[in-house]
Amino acid sequence: MKKNKIALIAFSIILIIITGYVSSIVNASANDYDGESILYLISPVGRSEYKDLGTVDLNGMKVNLVIFKTSVMSFNDTEKIYSDPKTMLPYRVERDISWFMKKEYITEEYDQKKFTVTTKKYSGARLINELVIKADGPIHNAILLPFYLRRCSGLKIGQHFIARFPDKFDLELVSIDEITVPAGKFQTYHFKSAPNKFEIWVSTDNPQVPVKIKGTTGLKYALLMKERR
Repeated sequence: MKKNKIALIAFSIILIIITGYVSSIVNASANDYDGESILYLISPVGRSEYKDLGTVDLNGMKVNLVIFKTSVMSFNDTEKIYSDPKTMLPYRVERDISWFMKKEYITEEYDQKKFTVTTKKYSGARLINELVIKADGPIHNAILLPFYLRRCSGLKIGQHFIARFPDKFDLELVSIDEITVPAGKFQTYHFKSAPNKFEIWVSTDNPQVPVKIKGTTGLKYALLMKERR
């Protein structure tokens, strides 16, 4: 029971943070964030680290690579996320997961023309599960969505966005808040989702940084920025 609870908390942090595609005007290029590293503390327990490794080659395409590592007690998840440098729509995700004595390898292949994502789970070299999910529009990656929002220009209170994975969310900029996280005090754009699943706070100053990400249902959690390099 304890192992299952820990695993459920960790997967909730990764998968329920946020999902979707956001339509807006991009305010910055991918190169503006090459080499960026952000450390988050997870409340109630754990830590995550976001690293932007810049442009790499993926099957002949120039894509952006982000590595996101999460550690919650005995659960560890390292994700390599390959995405379009401008839209941050994902092409491929590779996940190495371990907890206690168990290890898994998971891949996600995104077809942004057919609006599908194919997830494959492996145990060693053996494929043990395959699942195809279809949405009614482009699919974003849960980790990358806050970092896409930071690039949107002309943000105004009351502005709405659409997010999918594959269920559709309405994401609204509801207020500008002053909040305190371990990294300090920030003026932030505060986004809420409908249905009420998650909230995001992105600093208003340049460079705009996701400083807090909060899950509001089920196993509640928050990612709080500790430092940015």
